[in-house]
Amino acid sequence: MYDFKNIEEKWQKIWNEKNTFKSEADKKKKKYYVLEMFPYPSGKIHMGHVRNYTIGDVIARFKRMFGFNVIHPMGWDAFGLPAENAAINRGVHPKDWTLSNINYMKKELKRLGFSYDWDREIATCLPDYYKWNQWIFLRMLEKGIAYRAKTTVNWCPNCQTVLANEQVDEEGGCWRCGTTVEQKEIDSWYLKITNYAEELLKDLELLKGHWPDPVIEMQRNWIGKSTGAKIKFPIKESDRPESIDVIEVFTTRPDTLFGVTYLVLAPEHPLAEKLAKEEQKEKVKAFIEKMRRTEKRKRTTGELEKEGVFTGSYVIHPLTGEEIPVYLANFVLMDYGTGAVMSVPAHDQRDFEFAKKYNLPIKIVITPENEELLPETMEKAYEKHGIVVNSGKFNGMKSTDAKKAITEELEKKGLGGKTVQYRLRDWNISRQRYWGTPIPVIYCEKCGIVPVPNEELPVKLPENVEFTGEGNPLSKVESFVNTTCPKCGSPAKRETDTMDTFFDSSWYFLRYCSPKFEKAPFDTEKAEYWMVVDQYIGGIEHAVLHLLYSRFFTKVLRDLGLFKANETHRQYDFFKAGEPFQNLLTQGMVCKRWIKVKTALSVLNISESDDIEKLIEALGGKGETTGKTVGEFLSENRIGSGDNFLLVITHPEIKKYLENPEEILDNLVKEYGELSKMSKSKLNIVNPAEMIERYGADATRLYILFAAPPETEFEWKMEDIDGAYRFLRRVFTFVEENKNLFSKEIKNTELSKVGRDLRRKTHETLKKVTDEFNERFKFNTAIAAIMELFNAISRFKPEKEGDENALKEAIELLIIMLSPVTPHIAEEMWEMTGHKTLISTEKWPEVDEKALVKDEIELPIQINGKVRDRITVAPDIKEEELKKLVFEREKVKKYMEGKELKKFIYVKGRLINVVVK
Repeated sequence: MYDFKNIEEKWQKIWNEKNTFKSEADKKKKKYYVLEMFPYPSGKIHMGHVRNYTIGDVIARFKRMFGFNVIHPMGWDAFGLPAENAAINRGVHPKDWTLSNINYMKKELKRLGFSYDWDREIATCLPDYYKWNQWIFLRMLEKGIAYRAKTTVNWCPNCQTVLANEQVDEEGGCWRCGTTVEQKEIDSWYLKITNYAEELLKDLELLKGHWPDPVIEMQRNWIGKSTGAKIKFPIKESDRPESIDVIEVFTTRPDTLFGVTYLVLAPEHPLAEKLAKEEQKEKVKAFIEKMRRTEKRKRTTGELEKEGVFTGSYVIHPLTGEEIPVYLANFVLMDYGTGAVMSVPAHDQRDFEFAKKYNLPIKIVITPENEELLPETMEKAYEKHGIVVNSGKFNGMKSTDAKKAITEELEKKGLGGKTVQYRLRDWNISRQRYWGTPIPVIYCEKCGIVPVPNEELPVKLPENVEFTGEGNPLSKVESFVNTTCPKCGSPAKRETDTMDTFFDSSWYFLRYCSPKFEKAPFDTEKAEYWMVVDQYIGGIEHAVLHLLYSRFFTKVLRDLGLFKANETHRQYDFFKAGEPFQNLLTQGMVCKRWIKVKTALSVLNISESDDIEKLIEALGGKGETTGKTVGEFLSENRIGSGDNFLLVITHPEIKKYLENPEEILDNLVKEYGELSKMSKSKLNIVNPAEMIERYGADATRLYILFAAPPETEFEWKMEDIDGAYRFLRRVFTFVEENKNLFSKEIKNTELSKVGRDLRRKTHETLKKVTDEFNERFKFNTAIAAIMELFNAISRFKPEKEGDENALKEAIELLIIMLSPVTPHIAEEMWEMTGHKTLISTEKWPEVDEKALVKDEIELPIQINGKVRDRITVAPDIKEEELKKLVFEREKVKKYMEGKELKKFIYVKGRLINVVVK
């Protein structure tokens, strides 16, 4: 009997007692580092976790059996805002909430049988980890990579914290809570990721063929390299604020410089208010405030009508001396270039639309060959290259040549020059939150910014903190804030900002190499053995955030001298480049169907104005209600017409009248549901714990791998996981019924034809599964092949005594091939068939190439190119013998009757073609 609960508990206990998956560096062995992105300890694992970690576990188990020294660690990305929100909402300390979640999730992961080396477990919220965050930060500070600056930042008014550009979603909202992000000037700590922009871009070439193309492209676009010119526009002397005398712009089209008719600043530009003349101040302030509340995405996508305001100030054209008015506009951001744009309305569509709206001049300086353009007849900007006009001594040049010539002229005058610009901005790591790594600096009135000495690390988070949800809790803890200066001993203040949690996850894979090392973030020798990560697995949503930051960090740590590699290193190119992950697999989402109100009401033939009694009746229920209409009920319960109908049925006011609400939901979702990523809001989540309880960990793992290739999303279907369970039960029952075969002595080893066929099928399957597990990771097709083999095994009827050997081998190899996917049942069947070892530590079997050779092959016989018959022969048959057999066949005789043979063509092992006249 397949008692999966006892089987799974039994083998998890044995693996734990025997330290089966413990890994140690051993230079005599080939290493393999497989890693899934570590989870945030939210309290429960979801199906996305299960899919991600199951993929990683199959790879780890297979590579271990394949002869590699495998490291497969797990830990917790444990700092972050949700823990602080829990403290506010639940009255529990973030540390207690986080550690209890870790404990619960760890038990869930162990129930799934993942082969983690738990001795390498880390949690980023513990001082023995974040001490090294602080140590790395201080080394960056020494090297000038970390710095403090007052700049305009992305500010979430709800979370009351700064966000990096990468943490602002496409809608202009906070990546955590969705609140529209504002722009705010604040003192913050930055990391100079821009110092590595060119290297980060260049090394994407190294990752080609190893990382998915979309991820590489997303990083390339985010880094955003542009080649062009920086041009200085002197500010009109009477308009200069304080000591600032020029505004610098970046352009990829210096050939259009003579067509500039106005200059535009981003509303966030430091000079925006300073350039406002007295008569324009109120308008400028109002416009800046409006833009502060406008979604950044809308300002760049063209959704908004072009809008701006004149500052009242002017700049001087660097080559003509003309006065150029300075505007603020909604389509310019500080994120690109210098936050200032030279506007050429004749040759840029955004500038053209703005100029038309505010009646600004349009000056044509590029025309198509042999064609004249007139400003008054232009309906849109001419943005292509062409011939330069109205540009002084550069007239008549091709615009591509004028780019270089005009740039050189600017260089001579000291008003510009050729430059490379990146979209990438330095990484703001300051967060005005409690639950993160304290930034290890002290502010002294006498000494300024003072780093915390190494011997005083870690700067620990105080636990006597009050959580109100307003501002930074750390700033209110006087015992933490007030300290003494390490340099002069005077009273001083600690930094109360904590680090962006992406700091924690940008190097954790290195800490896994030596998680208990106390002299540095990691043991260099161990890192040089285990790194780089051979296979990294996680969601594509981390393409720009985590993956880019991890690449940056590894390059910085290399430059700090924390690891080196000589040319004998197996992954020397990647190690030398400071690339942490050689191969990347981005798994697809797990989706499930859900149903909306409008769809459901139309299915049930109910309208929102109908009495709620009619709705309950349509759902198969009875009872007296309050007499509300469906629309009133929806409104009172804050369920809009576009929301999830599941909320209606599961609401207590409705549910009490229904006999089988779950069955009603299942039927509606199955027939009318909409496929979507699992989420709490859509009530379409499948709880992994429930699946393990109902079907077992092995069936859950088998289904999630069999449903689709790892990179694609798939739809969760209960009937399919049920099928996976039934398959395992059949396999288990068959092995149990045939276990005596393994204690039986078989003297005659000769195989019949059916025995040879089974052996060939077994080794064909082994070859396919080995290839799929080893390189392509197409687990679904590997599992399909294993299922086909089992069907062949279960139908097999021995004809000779020796055939039982073929059956034994087939069962044994079937169990081994299943073991990376369904390890518990495989261990049980391995033991059941008399083996004394753990299957998890067995060597992966080799394919017997001789077994793949077929006894007979079927060949098509063509007459003048058309198939007329088929013949079964030995693979090594001689051509003359084959020719004789072909001409003896009745069908061949029929088609050759009365015809002359011209040619007999035999393509060995493939086909026969008889050519007749």
